[in-house]
Amino acid sequence: MLTKLIKKYGRPKQIITDKLASYKAALRELNLTKRQITRRYANNQVENSHLHFRRREKMMTRFRSIKTLLKFTAIQGAFQNLFNHQRHTEKRANFKDLRQASERHWQTLFAA
Repeated sequence: MLTKLIKKYGRPKQIITDKLASYKAALRELNLTKRQITRRYANNQVENSHLHFRRREKMMTRFRSIKTLLKFTAIQGAFQNLFNHQRHTEKRANFKDLRQASERHWQTLFAA
């Protein structure tokens, strides 16, 4: 995968990873060891961008069968899309309006 990216976009100036040994071995094969950065907090931005996936993964480990997992994720995904508004990108008044619209929509779906 990394070799394809290097062919398409050229060699990167730096590669930020944690200190996992397999990264070092892979970068040695590509002759990129001098460009690897493993400082203590350098990887935080990458790791924090995956937090919502990690939360879902943790929930999924509790299921015993794939069938119930798929059923749950279908329902949970629809629910999450309805109620998950990006608070940090919206002004408070607009965010509250979006939230109330979501609640009204939810109540109309399940009023019967």
